[in-house]
Amino acid sequence: MAEQDPQSRDENNPELAGHSYDGIQEYDNPTPRWWELLFVGSILFSVVYTIWFHSPQKGRTIEKRYEANLAANMRLQFGEIGDLTADEATILKYMNDEEWLKVGASTFTTNCVSCHGREGEGLSGPNLTDEHYLNVKQIADIAKVVTEGAKNGAMPAWGNRLHPNEIVLVSSYVASLRGQNETGPRPAEGQIIAPWPVPNETNDKAPDDKNQQAFGTDTSVR
Repeated sequence: MAEQDPQSRDENNPELAGHSYDGIQEYDNPTPRWWELLFVGSILFSVVYTIWFHSPQKGRTIEKRYEANLAANMRLQFGEIGDLTADEATILKYMNDEEWLKVGASTFTTNCVSCHGREGEGLSGPNLTDEHYLNVKQIADIAKVVTEGAKNGAMPAWGNRLHPNEIVLVSSYVASLRGQNETGPRPAEGQIIAPWPVPNETNDKAPDDKNQQAFGTDTSVR
């Protein structure tokens, strides 16, 4: 078959490749050069990506960078209150602090609503808004359950996933839900326990001494 003049190629007279398979011919329509360069570039990029993100060097994956940035943000966020202790006085104090209670609510929304419901009404997990409790006898037990889990893993342990201050603040938020009596799909579980203690004036006040704040010392709970 005579070759066609490239100069004469047009839509009405397309150029054909110089071969035939079972009588079938194909147009000579090569891949654009820019596409080939893009393909080669993607291969080179994948090599660099694999070496960079899957090397033994720590902190390069998206997950690790997110965790590092989250930890840095937590240090900034909690610099004002220092390191909190998950005891009765601290949980009571932040249960009555609207600003920090929002942080606890955010932690609850992120990690707890799938089992306990958006309002704490209970789904697969128990209702947190009534007066009945399964693993809690006093307010500090809330933080213990959050940290260690309960019911052989049905309630997962969050001690190695949350910042200690997040545990205190989400415990304060959970404690604040008591008595709202939201209607959920599960019946009341556990026993009715004594009301939460009433925080005294010392617990309601934040430390005034700037040096104490800088070192994370809270005289109201120590």
